[in-house]
Amino acid sequence: MAIKRLSPGKRMSEGVVHGDRVILAGQVAVDGPASIKGQSEQVLKQIDELLAAAGTDKSKLLFAQIFLADMADYAPFNEVWDSWIDPANPPARACIQSPLVRPEWKVEVQVTAAI
Repeated sequence: MAIKRLSPGKRMSEGVVHGDRVILAGQVAVDGPASIKGQSEQVLKQIDELLAAAGTDKSKLLFAQIFLADMADYAPFNEVWDSWIDPANPPARACIQSPLVRPEWKVEVQVTAAI
């Protein structure tokens, strides 16, 4: 079965398509100083773009893993998430607090979707 890599780089690919699934790398905001809502919007937009490049969309999400640098951001993140997610097709989801690689990052989201 063929493997398609999305935006492959030296260390990683932004996503990998194999069979009927795409696994995206954790997405973080490009504008680090933005608020949690601003960073969340950026991250979800990037996910939309990568899913489109893989030939799918958020209605086919299977699983999402959310990393928050501070659980105090859980409610504002969910405001953005709830306005973005397809309410008829919500994925399985996990959310944890974890320090992120850069201190300005507030959220990282990794998803798996069906094609």
